Amino acid sequence: MDRGEKSIFRCQQCGYESFRWLGRCPDCGGWNTLIEEAFKEEKKYSLHPEEQSTPLPISKIEIEENKARYKVGISEFDRVLGGGIVPGSLILVGGEPGIGKSTLLLQIANILSNQYGTVLYISAEESPYQIKLRASRLGTLAEKLFLVSETDLEVIKKHLNNIKPKVAIIDSIQTINDYEITSAPGSISQIRECTGQLMRFAKSKEISIFIIGHVTKGGILAGPKVLEHIVDTVLYLEGEQYNIYRILRSTKNRFGSTNELGIFKMGENGLTEVLNPSELLLSEKPSQVSGSVVAATFEGSRPILVEVQALISYSNLGIPRRMTTGVDYNRVLLILAVLEKRVGYSLQSQDVHVNIAGGIKVLEPALDLAIVMAIASSFKNITIDSGTVIFGEVGLAGEIRMVNQVEKRIQEVLKMGFKRCFIPQGNLKNLSSFKSKKDLEIIGIKTVREAINLALN
Repeated sequence: MDRGEKSIFRCQQCGYESFRWLGRCPDCGGWNTLIEEAFKEEKKYSLHPEEQSTPLPISKIEIEENKARYKVGISEFDRVLGGGIVPGSLILVGGEPGIGKSTLLLQIANILSNQYGTVLYISAEESPYQIKLRASRLGTLAEKLFLVSETDLEVIKKHLNNIKPKVAIIDSIQTINDYEITSAPGSISQIRECTGQLMRFAKSKEISIFIIGHVTKGGILAGPKVLEHIVDTVLYLEGEQYNIYRILRSTKNRFGSTNELGIFKMGENGLTEVLNPSELLLSEKPSQVSGSVVAATFEGSRPILVEVQALISYSNLGIPRRMTTGVDYNRVLLILAVLEKRVGYSLQSQDVHVNIAGGIKVLEPALDLAIVMAIASSFKNITIDSGTVIFGEVGLAGEIRMVNQVEKRIQEVLKMGFKRCFIPQGNLKNLSSFKSKKDLEIIGIKTVREAINLALN
């Protein structure tokens, strides 16, 4: 860098800027993350020419009712997006390397090109030949699906202008660069500028653009939170690399709910949707084993039955282990304190392991009572009846508090063929339509002690 040229040091994790080098970023605490970059004045952009930007009364603004979304046809994917792809939206898909991001988007590109017209797949990491090999294996060889390998942002915009696709996919944003920015591809400046230009291009040309982003070892998007602020929707594809199941989760969505979740199964022909996740998650549930309980949880707009597992064993360590997978660690510590204080269980010398089977993560408090019962079942080594489903929030006084969407949870319980359901006492008054069901016994629970006495009888 020329000595006469101004420079700035920018953190590559959070975007913090400093005019001198620092060993540790004052904002995010990262070590050796500040990289020297050329300082340039911020460019000024506008989505519309100045004469077209006119303030209007909100009552005079017309809503385009006929502006339909692009339906992919994969119900799990459409649900997570809020009903389909909004024309002109910018969607970020993140996930660990090898999790299946490129595979999923190549399948979606094939479906969209068959239904709506031209789709352009831009790869900055693979050649068209490599993509063709994957497409042949997946059976995604639509005539209107175009491929190109390119890293220059200006050339990419020319391709978009010439082909005019309905949807474009860029794999990945960390390898795209704008040559007016002197920093290397993948830096904060490059990612922010390239994503900003793609956002303006998508809005002005009504092209829906998917951009793929890698995640760091800590599980966050490589490059910055500023990337999430620019885009309209952020999707994460989660799952263990050696597990066949993948979970697509929305963490930001300007056009729908952020609580939706889609479950896919990885196979030789790519990712296929799982239409009945409750059946999948309970398919390998062991019978006549203590510490295993079925709970009814809610993800977005649908109920899901999950298996809560607990293992309590004597510890030889001075400080017993507390390990959780799929549930909030601090919530489990709170539940253990309730069991010790309100029920009288002595767990100070016991290792406690709590797990949600199937790799799913559940954070809602309606899972509390199921965790209590799984721990109690393992601690007493008494099996809970396999036809029982349990849900409810646990308070610090040992009381069971009401939860929402009880009717939909019980409908899922009935559909899966369970015979007994433990729910909070306060939710019973709203279940008049289910009281006449002879094939399901619904039991209202007031306290943790009462639930343990009934379930472990």
